[in-house]
Amino acid sequence: MPETLRILCIVCPRGCALEVDVGGAPGNQVLAVRGNACRRGEEYGRREAIDPRRSLTSTVRAAGLSRRRLSVRSSSDLPLGRLVDAARALDPVVVTGPVKLGEVVVRDILGLRVDIVATDDIGA
Repeated sequence: MPETLRILCIVCPRGCALEVDVGGAPGNQVLAVRGNACRRGEEYGRREAIDPRRSLTSTVRAAGLSRRRLSVRSSSDLPLGRLVDAARALDPVVVTGPVKLGEVVVRDILGLRVDIVATDDIGA
């Protein structure tokens, strides 16, 4: 019997209330998406029901530089279930030299093929 998930679409400002029917074996399959006003909403509902992902924004420590923290973000979305692990993996990271906007601070965090990049410049 299918399970119906209720998901608020965040693709556009419209914020459609989606109903996504999930069921089947061996894993979950999206059977239907209702409530979307556009095709992007349907795609979002399908993806969110099976493999939810989020971007990570945080800061890392900076030693001997103009500020004590550097803001960073993920280069693409991470699996929602690994987001906290990725944030914890940033705890021991310390940048020690000048860093430019967009520069990779942590490559391939947790083996997820997602880099952590600087969102600002920081100098000596």
